[in-house]
Amino acid sequence: MAVGKYSRVDGRKSTNYCSTATIVVFVALCLVGVWMLMSSSVDPVQKTDLSSQDSNTDFPSQDSKADLKEKVTDKFSNQFEDSSGEQAEDATKEEIKPTKSEDESNSEVNETETQETQEEKTVEESSGGNSNEETNKEGEGSNNEESNSGGQESSPSTETNENAQSESENEKTETETNPSEGGDKQETEESVEEPQKKEDEKAKEEFPAGAQSEILKETTTESGSFSTQADESESEKNSQKSKSSKDASDYKWKVCNVTAGPDYIPCLDNLQAISKLPHRDHYQHRERHCPDEAPTCLVSLPEGYRQSVKWPKSREQIWYYNVPHTKLAEVKGHQNWVKVTGDHLTFPGGGTQFIHGALHYIDFIQQALPDIAWGKRTRVILDVGCGVASLGGYLFERDVLALSFAPKDEHEAQVQFALERGIPAISAVMGTKRLPFPSKVFDIVHCARCRVPWHIEGGKLLLELNRVLRPGGYFVWSATPVYRNDTENADIWKAMSELTKSMCWDLVKISRDELNEVGAAIYRKPSSNECYEKRPQNEPPLCNKADEPDAVWNVQLQACIHKVPEKVAEHGSQWPEQWPQRLEKAPAWLSSSAVGVYGKAAPEDFTTDNEHWKRVVSASYLTGLGIDWSSVRNIMDMKAVYGGFAAALKDLKVWVMNIVPITSADTLPIIYERGLFGMYHDWCESFSTYPRTYDLVHADHLFSDIKKRCKLQGIIAEVDRILRPKGTLIVRDDVETITEVENMAKSLQWKVQLTYSKDNEGLLCVQKSSWRPTEVETISSAIA
Repeated sequence: MAVGKYSRVDGRKSTNYCSTATIVVFVALCLVGVWMLMSSSVDPVQKTDLSSQDSNTDFPSQDSKADLKEKVTDKFSNQFEDSSGEQAEDATKEEIKPTKSEDESNSEVNETETQETQEEKTVEESSGGNSNEETNKEGEGSNNEESNSGGQESSPSTETNENAQSESENEKTETETNPSEGGDKQETEESVEEPQKKEDEKAKEEFPAGAQSEILKETTTESGSFSTQADESESEKNSQKSKSSKDASDYKWKVCNVTAGPDYIPCLDNLQAISKLPHRDHYQHRERHCPDEAPTCLVSLPEGYRQSVKWPKSREQIWYYNVPHTKLAEVKGHQNWVKVTGDHLTFPGGGTQFIHGALHYIDFIQQALPDIAWGKRTRVILDVGCGVASLGGYLFERDVLALSFAPKDEHEAQVQFALERGIPAISAVMGTKRLPFPSKVFDIVHCARCRVPWHIEGGKLLLELNRVLRPGGYFVWSATPVYRNDTENADIWKAMSELTKSMCWDLVKISRDELNEVGAAIYRKPSSNECYEKRPQNEPPLCNKADEPDAVWNVQLQACIHKVPEKVAEHGSQWPEQWPQRLEKAPAWLSSSAVGVYGKAAPEDFTTDNEHWKRVVSASYLTGLGIDWSSVRNIMDMKAVYGGFAAALKDLKVWVMNIVPITSADTLPIIYERGLFGMYHDWCESFSTYPRTYDLVHADHLFSDIKKRCKLQGIIAEVDRILRPKGTLIVRDDVETITEVENMAKSLQWKVQLTYSKDNEGLLCVQKSSWRPTEVETISSAIA
């Protein structure tokens, strides 16, 4: 039987009018739905309303390019900023991708840089072609919203084309649900908004703006509800200045032409200043003599330089051509200091006083005086005249940090050997000025055959050690006067005995090491002033009450004794907690009435800083910056504050040189109290270390401050000098400074691992290359 045109296949007839009307209404409603979706996805007013629900959490979105950046920026806000522990863990699990190869990373960096602006970019070695897939999956950002809307747009048009086939099945349903279609779409839009709002709130908590964060920047002011004209004007001037800042092509670099060559230390190799010294009898020529302006040239690499051997293997051997000096191997080889073995320099672990190995010597000291308790009561020691620092290298096994120092070239390259091995050391001398450490901070001061004439000139040098030694701490003197009775050594011993007695040091123990055929005398500094007050003669004299024992930067040595602090509020008044408890606990002498660096009560300030760096390091630095932490051993924190960054790395096999700039709050005693170490420094001058001695350099809100006093290009040249090739620089600072540093890094052909910015705060992570320019610059002050 033939079927009529408008007949139903089941034999029932359909009213022509009803069918036609239904189709017309359905098509009209679909078109209205398409129009509504298109207007909702492109209407800027609606986007403004959405973003205004969570103020300061999203970047403005102008087009699809900006939307893409917004999604990526939200992703990195979870990884790289001050997030709570739970949030950070989730972000790491969902976001972090395996590190890619170097070639893939370079191609990603180049591609991304062409798409992003200077202020809001994100380039990460670990992010790849899946980044868009990730953000779509997570439903973040306005781009996600548009993507969802787009899907809804295409659906009605497809439905219209297929209407003839599905009409019979959907006619009744469409007719019944059409009146509520607008409400359903609104529900859908709200369901998209809800996860977005949660993500925005999460991002806001994890990466607070500079004005909201108590940790990102040091501040003692609070913003009110309205901005001030001064702030607005200053912000605009900074913005204009940032727009006119140099790009990478504007920086020109040259290689330093100096007598010291690859070993150049500007403040120790100022030969012009050294030649004009009237005297050298107090090692003035080994002290710091910085050029008037920090050099901006780059130090050359030694011929044949190779990537440093990783710790702990580096303790036993290093590449010969990285430190191509053989004098110590020739002079001290029989004492097991260092030997030349093929392409390597090897270190058997010996020293003048411990030919048969440092570990035996360490045990010998512990057995002589069990109260020393390596790694518990004793955590931070100062090693005077370190040799190649084998003592410090093996004390790591006992949870002890030993900071060694020796003059540059007094014994050729000894400090350079130590640093190349991965052992803490600096180039310094006990001459005419105080050491760059606070008073009363070292648990032990050690000197093994250091040949320092402690007894001359009123004991000035030994009194400097007394200044830095913690009350109740020990001085371990392992030297020939202790165990040899010839005339010269007997006279030195007699003079030393008289001096230490007048300083109220107790001779606790004299012990002899039969294996090494040496001996050690162990003295203890008093923990009260009782002895000083009972001395028959005030010699050496007590220091003037106005003498500040923590004032050390270019301060002359004095032959006087500083009294032991007796008030609980003074550092050094009591021994800290045993290690590792002392790392997490605020020092007892931090008063609640004192205001900390970030504006809170000092103990609370300390705790907040400590928790902040735990979160940042665990959520960002260890997993999100593309750093191979197995290659990191020597670390420098250029602005350490309370040492929170170093404390957060305590479970890694690394050590951190914590620097407190001379223009910052003097928090270095707190760092020592925690069982960490560091020193004072002025970053307008070079640091007293050899080139290529640090694997990672960290600068938190330092460069924006330092560039007010000296040229930023000179500071970056110094960072280049300090960093090993393939070493990492992490910078946290304002966006303007981050942009400047990034442009300089690019001009140095460094690899940009990541840049991130939000609310005028930025994060930059770059990796140093081995590139050196072809042009040279002669530094006349450093030419012999």
